[in-house]
Amino acid sequence: MKNLQDEKQRDLSINKSDGTNKFLTTDQGVRINDDNNTLKAGERGPSLLEDFILREKITHFDHERIPERIVHARGSGAHGFFEVTNPIPELTKAGFLQQAGLKTPVFARFSTVAGSRGSTDLARDVRGFSVKFYTQEGIYDLVGNNIPVFFIQDASKFPDLIHAVKPEPHNEIPQAASAHDTFWDFISLMPESMHMIMWVMSDRAIPRSYRMMEGFGVHTFRLINEAGESTFVKFHWKPKLGTHAVAWDEAQKISGKNPDFHREDLWEAIEMGNFPEWELGVQIIPAADENKYEFDLLDPTKLVPEELVPVTIVGRMVLNRNPDNFFAETEQIAFHPGHVVPGIDFSNDPLLQGRLFSYTDTQLSRLGSPNFHEIPINRSVAPVHNNQREGHMRQEINVGRVSYHPNSLGGGCPYQAKIAEGGFSSFEERIDAHKVRERSESFNDHFGQAKLFFNSQTATEKSHIVKALRFELGKVETTAIRLRMLGLLSQVDTELAEKVAIGLGATVPPVLETPLNRGVSPETEAEGKQEPQTVDQSVAFSDALTMLKNPTNSPTIASRKVAIICADGVSQTSVMNIKSALLKQDAKGCIIAPHLGSVLTDNDGAIHVDFSFLTASSVLFDAVYVADGLGIKVLIDNDDVNEFLSDAYKHCKVIGADGQAITVLNAAPFASKITNDDPGIILAGDAGSDAFAQEFITAMGKHRIWEREKNLYN
Repeated sequence: MKNLQDEKQRDLSINKSDGTNKFLTTDQGVRINDDNNTLKAGERGPSLLEDFILREKITHFDHERIPERIVHARGSGAHGFFEVTNPIPELTKAGFLQQAGLKTPVFARFSTVAGSRGSTDLARDVRGFSVKFYTQEGIYDLVGNNIPVFFIQDASKFPDLIHAVKPEPHNEIPQAASAHDTFWDFISLMPESMHMIMWVMSDRAIPRSYRMMEGFGVHTFRLINEAGESTFVKFHWKPKLGTHAVAWDEAQKISGKNPDFHREDLWEAIEMGNFPEWELGVQIIPAADENKYEFDLLDPTKLVPEELVPVTIVGRMVLNRNPDNFFAETEQIAFHPGHVVPGIDFSNDPLLQGRLFSYTDTQLSRLGSPNFHEIPINRSVAPVHNNQREGHMRQEINVGRVSYHPNSLGGGCPYQAKIAEGGFSSFEERIDAHKVRERSESFNDHFGQAKLFFNSQTATEKSHIVKALRFELGKVETTAIRLRMLGLLSQVDTELAEKVAIGLGATVPPVLETPLNRGVSPETEAEGKQEPQTVDQSVAFSDALTMLKNPTNSPTIASRKVAIICADGVSQTSVMNIKSALLKQDAKGCIIAPHLGSVLTDNDGAIHVDFSFLTASSVLFDAVYVADGLGIKVLIDNDDVNEFLSDAYKHCKVIGADGQAITVLNAAPFASKITNDDPGIILAGDAGSDAFAQEFITAMGKHRIWEREKNLYN
């Protein structure tokens, strides 16, 4: 028996792999000389199809999960339209951008990146922001994020990035979280990620709603006009409601109370007629200005400051219809940055070049067939005629005997379209370069724009970044990783690094460790090594990079939810007055009481209760109002009420009370911290007054009273 067990153990060990002190190889055992750079035609040229190392690595990565998306698995979406407001025919021949008032059907999907389909909406994470345009010239997909830059510069590192941020493979922990060793180990060895880290540690990574976040195309693309002239372009989505976030403590509690918070928010807003809306803007960079700036337009870890190139609004997107079936539409929609129409083309951004290969490969695995374009949500409204045939789940019934080109038996059909007939033609960019696995020196600035982003934040936002880094790195168990990160942070801002270090009980290292080529043998570590640099930026501060000073901010409270705390004996006048005032602003007041059913009013009436304290929490609402009435004594010193109000106060939300309800706030645990100059505490001696309601609504328009944090934490 013992020999049999030994033999079984030997069989199991055959497939075990330990890479310690081993060379990196392909799946075929070929040693890899450079795992950081795609094979390109020149250091700033396009990626080459012959790069078998890249194709093997990404193909394997694309097929690691079945059937959900490997990344962006957790998402929600809606139908709508895109309307041109400012045509740009001088820049592009794309038909859907030619005529003012022209509307194009769209489907937009928003998502988190790292978590599985069953994870929470409120993870600290990048948010996907992708839009499928059903144009008359074919499908156009603008596949982006809510952050304008990315972690890495070359597609060859994407599998590594995602492997690092996903749950650690030995125990599948943690889910939908970057606060663990493998992620920060990777980041601490990739200084090119520091700009993105500033964004992800900011409040951009915990948005209040999908409807309240910006969207970006991330990469530099090209626009091509009828004359064949090319300009570079960056795409921006600007939300009508402004950019807003939640507090980190609040995000964690929402994850427990309602992990579908963002999904539900989008669905309910559309059902209520508060249709989400964004403006589409473009930054246009003439081809002659490609090398004008201190950053490289092809570097996806860099943005173009709006102070250098303003955003020109060209249209608006309105989402006005929820899907009929989540799986058939939201889950089966297949985006691809390579789905373009004549007038839109690619740049040589090495991350974009890899995505152009990866997305089709991913859909083949996830949707099981090259016919994924025939699923209704993916179908083009433009006629489709080609010689593709058969395959799993084929729906199209092609007639005739011809399925090849050229042919004479079918009259040469379907035939090629000339450029003048709408045929797609790639921009004729001259390329004369050596095949290399290298990066341009213009990609070496890893800290300049990270500094720009951090310096552009308000004091409140900087404080939130510090706390986020303390939380994330505080979860890291390996001291060496923490210290490497502190060294990198010191290159962004010394005060930032020192404040984070205090929270970690550590000291910022005096010398920056930059082992860019970790993972190669010690003998070759110095070969081809490019030290990270800090390049002075021509723009020192940018208001477009701060949420609190972002010019898209709007004082509207449309679609916001207010918790109205009541008990039996509540003043019907107070409740109806605030609900009416909110409704006029397209906001909603929800009745919260000790029990479901209804509460009795002071005039022997009854008001329907939406939630009990057991089924609701202040983290699910934008503001709290305690209504006047004879039942106030039931709310004073009530643990549920105190927790409800304390969280609202801690998360810097507007809290209002009038008449006798003021005594509830006076009895709350945070009462001693309330200052007379807190603009988020709205009180009125007269219950149910119009003046009180207006003051309450005006305060809500600020979203949060972030200055309250000074009283909370000082």
